[in-house]
Amino acid sequence: MKAQNEYRPSMFHGLWALTTRELKKWLKEPIILLMAVLQPIIWMGFFGKAMNLNAMFSAENLGNINMPNIQIPGYLANPPVNGVIVIPDAVLSQQLQETFSSIGSNVIQSIFGVADYFSYMSVGMISMIVMFTTMFSGMSIVWDRRLGFLDKVLSTPVSRAAIILSKVLNAALRAMFQATIILALAVVFGLHLSPTFSPLNLLGVYAAIFLLSTGLSSLFLAVALRSTRQETQMAIVNLINMPLMFASNTLTPISMMPEFIQVIARVNPVSYLTDAVRQLTILPLNTSTLLIDFIYLGVFASVLSSIGIVLSWRYLTK
Repeated sequence: MKAQNEYRPSMFHGLWALTTRELKKWLKEPIILLMAVLQPIIWMGFFGKAMNLNAMFSAENLGNINMPNIQIPGYLANPPVNGVIVIPDAVLSQQLQETFSSIGSNVIQSIFGVADYFSYMSVGMISMIVMFTTMFSGMSIVWDRRLGFLDKVLSTPVSRAAIILSKVLNAALRAMFQATIILALAVVFGLHLSPTFSPLNLLGVYAAIFLLSTGLSSLFLAVALRSTRQETQMAIVNLINMPLMFASNTLTPISMMPEFIQVIARVNPVSYLTDAVRQLTILPLNTSTLLIDFIYLGVFASVLSSIGIVLSWRYLTK
């Protein structure tokens, strides 16, 4: 009898059961999946395509520039006009087209590392989908507390660590699935993959997404452990998510930011995920840079998940 009272299920068994429950909840509400995927699609379709920086240097736009006749002293014209040769605007516009048509692609290549801004920005949408997916891990524990499910789980012998890790694992699996959809749609929309890309690179993409998802979901869960109101959690999530997104290289290179934002962006874990995914998909692979990205993401995930587990042992109560 005493042995039965002291029975505790294995950590893996409890983790598997709770993770399966979280995934079933997600699959029963496809509208959440649709909305999560639709937002990055809107960003890619409207913002990514609207920011067509290559068109700034197109022959059509350069041809519409009204250039005044330019006078160059010291040259003779036929007939001479006060010792000055006059270059018509049509001739000058044609010369500008021939010059800037090649300069434009070189400028974009030097700034973004790719030939078009859409490829740069669409890969950043993977980081965006990870952030918006992980924030719901904290929301789910608030709802479990309000609906009474958390009290029932805490009454069982399931480890508190398994409760937290099931939320983390659920967020990571959802982020990887949704990122796959985003990457496939980006290719359809015109994403240009690098010559070094191979299907094996997708394993690295999934690993990077898993690490950031683990760290961010642990952060949001740690914040939500003592929260009982959905509004409070939403306010905190928005306060964290917006700086994470815009103070990173998701939409623009870090080198183009003001110096004080560069400091934030260089310690922002979202920047390292975005850089790792770009290294594996659209940029020429730099092994040393990719290794730094994974080390940073690994340390971030380990520290935040450890904090989340410690806080769950202390604060996760009925």
